[in-house]
Amino acid sequence: MAAKYERIANELRAKIRSRELGPGDQLPNEQQLVADYRVSLPVVRQALDVLESEGLVDRLHGRGTYVRAPRQRVRRTPERYQWEKDRVLLSGAQRGRTGATEKDTGLTMSDLEFSARYDTVYADEDLAAVFKLPVGAKLLRRRYSTRSRQERAPISAVVSYLPYDQAAENPALLEESNEPWPGGTQHQLYTVGIELDCIIDHITTRPPGPEEVEELDLRPGVSVFCLRKVSISTTGAVVEVSDVVLPGDRTEFVYTTTLARWEKGGQR
Repeated sequence: MAAKYERIANELRAKIRSRELGPGDQLPNEQQLVADYRVSLPVVRQALDVLESEGLVDRLHGRGTYVRAPRQRVRRTPERYQWEKDRVLLSGAQRGRTGATEKDTGLTMSDLEFSARYDTVYADEDLAAVFKLPVGAKLLRRRYSTRSRQERAPISAVVSYLPYDQAAENPALLEESNEPWPGGTQHQLYTVGIELDCIIDHITTRPPGPEEVEELDLRPGVSVFCLRKVSISTTGAVVEVSDVVLPGDRTEFVYTTTLARWEKGGQR
């Protein structure tokens, strides 16, 4: 049997999802909910805590509780990488029409605001081990931020690393003013003669740090996905590493694995 606060949260959640209570609508005040459900004030507040942690409501001090507009969701699948690779050999005009973020969100380029910041760093033990380079090797660090124009927070926080000497073979790759680059990183690598053979995603979760809470506009109790993307060339070299932080309340990873069929109904 559900606890009292869960029953209240369930009923209010159902009203929000059915749009009986729409974005911007105010929920009954706490005293009204106490009377409606015949429970104590702490029980009502616990129910509202649940809805707030799920990102369904905003509680504004002295003003009440309001239904929050749905956040932009991200749906990542492994197919995105082959999709990016297929686009490398297209014309610049074709590559410039859309990108991976648009694929993940269903938004168009005009719906998004993009920024990039470049600098140089030197590999610590972690990055040196991944790249198989000496500690202190020079890297090009690229920080990317993309947000829906309807929201103030970015969709994710991305930090990408390239071996500096590798990127410097095409001086255009060293300039942040050339972003957003039509075709993204895979096309950038193509300009210096690199074809990707595979990409490995390492995905973990953790509580966000204070800066991430503010940057990604995270609600209390929301964790983040940490995706380390390691790109490996056809020669076996690690040519790019990206650390991507995605909000746990609006990110979905979908992986489909096709299995080999047994021959003749299971007889080999």
